[in-house]
Amino acid sequence: MLAKEKRTWCPGCGNFPILMAVDELMNREKFLDIRNTVVVSGIGQAAKFPHHLSPCNGFAGLHGRSIPNATGIKIANHKLEVILFSGDGDLLAEGGNHMIHAIRRNINITCFLHDNQVYGLTKGQASPTTWKNKKTKIQYHGVQYQPLNPIPMALALGITFAARTSVSEPGHMKEMMKAAISHRGFSLLQIMQTCPSYNRERTIKWYRDHTGFIQENHNTGNRMQAIRLASDDSEKILLGIFYESEGTPYELTHPVMDPDVSLVEKSRTFHFGKDQLTELLNPSD
Repeated sequence: MLAKEKRTWCPGCGNFPILMAVDELMNREKFLDIRNTVVVSGIGQAAKFPHHLSPCNGFAGLHGRSIPNATGIKIANHKLEVILFSGDGDLLAEGGNHMIHAIRRNINITCFLHDNQVYGLTKGQASPTTWKNKKTKIQYHGVQYQPLNPIPMALALGITFAARTSVSEPGHMKEMMKAAISHRGFSLLQIMQTCPSYNRERTIKWYRDHTGFIQENHNTGNRMQAIRLASDDSEKILLGIFYESEGTPYELTHPVMDPDVSLVEKSRTFHFGKDQLTELLNPSD
């Protein structure tokens, strides 16, 4: 069930359909085991998800630091399903460096990127994905540089799962969530969403008119083709799985990690006493 705390999102916010989709996966379809799932966030409107999902375990951290927190949780107990909710500012600006290395390591976490092309919590500044010439309260002459396209960037970095969906297509969005969660390795799902307060141009209708689906014959194992598809928005913004490949997750390849026993389970039987401390401070030759 959803937590009883009052939602503080604006009416029409794209976070509502995302929240309902995740709630259905957890509590209605039982696609996720609530007791074995942790939802993680940073700062922003998307960061409120850990407060609104109940009784799921949640952790809300600092701005741009959602990936380090999710990584720490996954390494401590790789048996947990770790799902990260982050906005286009939180993940791609303050947290962009962390995403680079999470992709490189292929840490087995699922990343839902809430992309409304604006900083919604701090009242409408341009984010890394805001389109060129868009006027805001801060960029009153219009944004002067090209927007960041996270899918081609992630693909160039070697990501093993990259997909895009939209709140205008709730059925498709839920199927993409399932695919991202089921993937073994770092998965990025870009969710195009509305912000009725600070991005009034891109409404549900706008997304329905300006998005299309990747053709069924697309080879999801061809990285270069995926980059070309994800980069081409000359006609419509494409939705679907751009790329997926097998890869061993970081937490199962690191020499310190045990595939069968998590670090949390190991700590229950590990005792660091006086003898171990003495040996550490005075190592024998």
